[in-house]
Amino acid sequence: MDKKEIILGIDPGTRITGYGIISFDPSIRALDYGCIRPPPNLSLEQRYKIIFESLEALITQYAPTLIAVESQFVMKNVQSAIKLGMAKGMVLLAAARQNIQVQEFAPKKAKQAIVGRGNATKAQVQWMIQSLLQLPLAPEPEDAADALALAICASHQRNLCTNR
Repeated sequence: MDKKEIILGIDPGTRITGYGIISFDPSIRALDYGCIRPPPNLSLEQRYKIIFESLEALITQYAPTLIAVESQFVMKNVQSAIKLGMAKGMVLLAAARQNIQVQEFAPKKAKQAIVGRGNATKAQVQWMIQSLLQLPLAPEPEDAADALALAICASHQRNLCTNR
C-alpha cells in the first residue's frame, strides 16, 4: 500500500447517523467515531441538511479514500424505509461531491466480518470493535460501533487488515 488508507463507515439514519473512521498504516486504528444527531424538532429537510453538512465536514477533516455505508434493507414501514433511504442519499451525495468511492454492505455482512456471525447482537459487535481497535471502552452508541464495523468490513474487502 503506497499511501495511508482511510475508510469512513456510515450507519445512516434520520435521528442518529453513526460514523466511524479507521486508518491503516499498516495496522488498523480508529481515528474517530460518534454520531450525528439532528434535533428531532427540526423538519426532515433540515435534518437531512445537518447530516449532509456534518458528513462533508468529516470528509474534509479526514480525507477518506473510501466510504462504507450500510445498504438499505426492506422494512415493514414504507415511510421509514423512504426516510432512511434519503439519509443514505446524503451519504452518497457527500461522497460524490468529493469523488470518493462508496461501497455498500448489508448489516449481516458487516456483522459477519466483525463477529463471524451475521446474526450477532449489537453488544457482540460493540465488544469485538472494542477488541479489534483496542479501544478503552466499547463504542457508544451502537450506531457508532455499526459504522466502525462497516469500515472494517470494507477493509476486509480490500485486504487491508494486517491485524485481524
